Amino acid sequence: MCWSSQHQLKFLIFIAILIVRANNLEAQRTVSGRGVLRRNYTGKKPVLIQHRTQDAVNYYDHENGAKIIKSSHFELDYTLGRKITFFCMAQGNPRPTITWFKDGSELYQHRFFQVHEAHIDNNIIKSKMEIDPTTQMDAGYYECQADNIYAIDRRGFRTDYVMVNF
Repeated sequence: MCWSSQHQLKFLIFIAILIVRANNLEAQRTVSGRGVLRRNYTGKKPVLIQHRTQDAVNYYDHENGAKIIKSSHFELDYTLGRKITFFCMAQGNPRPTITWFKDGSELYQHRFFQVHEAHIDNNIIKSKMEIDPTTQMDAGYYECQADNIYAIDRRGFRTDYVMVNF
């Protein structure tokens, strides 16, 4: 049986797709630690979007625009009833404000959710968000948004709770 080069290429692409899917399924079945089951979100990587217009470039890349310069890790697993903490540090001129979101909705301070802010200098702000104690409902996607009159910058953090079996 003689395959044309076009058939060989299609076959190789098909095999590559099968291998990638198998690796993704294996990555989703991650079990680590003793009796600790973790969900694996490593398949979701940030997408870089190119600016479509010069106005967008001027807005998002403005030299005085808000920029997040330090932040927490992308993914956090927490134990139910314990504290989770995220932080963002942003700079800009004028100094940006930081707003926290969960699953796309703005978070407002309440008894179990607190935000602590510190002004590092005239152009830098540090914000720390804490939830204590945590519940299953605290799992989700959190974002900090830094903004001033020139630009907006965001960072996202995924959380999930960990079930510990004794």
